[in-house]
Amino acid sequence: MTGTNVTRAHRDTIFVEDAAVLAVEHFPGAQFVLRLQAPECAARATAGSFAHVRCDESLPMRRPLSIMRANAAAGWIEVLFKIVGHGLDALARRAPGDKVSVLGPIGRGFRPDPARVRPLLIGGGVGIPPMVFLAETLRDAELDWQPLVLMGSELPFPFPAQRSKLAADWLEGEINSAHPLIESWGMPSRLASLNDFDGCFQGFVTELADKWLASLTTAELATVEVFACGPTPMLEATAALAARYELPCQVSLEEFMACAVGGCAGCTVLVQEDDGPAMKRVCVDGPVFDAARVFHADA
Repeated sequence: MTGTNVTRAHRDTIFVEDAAVLAVEHFPGAQFVLRLQAPECAARATAGSFAHVRCDESLPMRRPLSIMRANAAAGWIEVLFKIVGHGLDALARRAPGDKVSVLGPIGRGFRPDPARVRPLLIGGGVGIPPMVFLAETLRDAELDWQPLVLMGSELPFPFPAQRSKLAADWLEGEINSAHPLIESWGMPSRLASLNDFDGCFQGFVTELADKWLASLTTAELATVEVFACGPTPMLEATAALAARYELPCQVSLEEFMACAVGGCAGCTVLVQEDDGPAMKRVCVDGPVFDAARVFHADA
């Protein structure tokens, strides 16, 4: 296992591992969760980081996949993906015992502000994994965080949604579908969709977030920070929502990547720095950025 990166800041922090497939779960909508034995990646992964995975030996190009969970003690990571193209189709065909080359963990993750103890986590589609990871990170932290996790999808959710037993006084009683694992951690979560799924908020997940934020007092809003990952239109809407409520907001961007370690600069985005605009690499300068610096008013 070797540390590898072309940029000094990330040297000796990214590892190549031949990871054994431990489990494969298939969900409707051609969605899959893989658990991979990758101890070096698991030991260093943070919420928002990702792995660059070789889907098949016949396909030289790797695919960037957000890490959904990481267990440093047991040495495994989990990734969620939806089949798009030959590469991920090949990855979905892997079985327990198969080996998969994993390059990771890569990227700068979310950095919650301890002064804002009410984190609002918003995940959309394949942007759900970092929100699960962040929720678990907050659960394991010493600070008494009070997060709310909201998820949206137009496909069936990649988990067996259940009715929440945790109160959400800001919502109508029938909107009670929740993420089972996050529910088991004692954290409230709610789901949104435009597809009339049972127990879900009928609308965009950002509209659901707006309902919660509108229910808070000025003092309560001062303790909120927003975190989001999902399609670009969802991130733009989240950034606008956070700006309207004058809340700090961190977003994890999704971009096509070739090397994923900062060498090719194929995943650059325009970011407004204090001294002016700059091109930043999503892979190693992100994928998490300050939303206001990416989705700025004059963009």
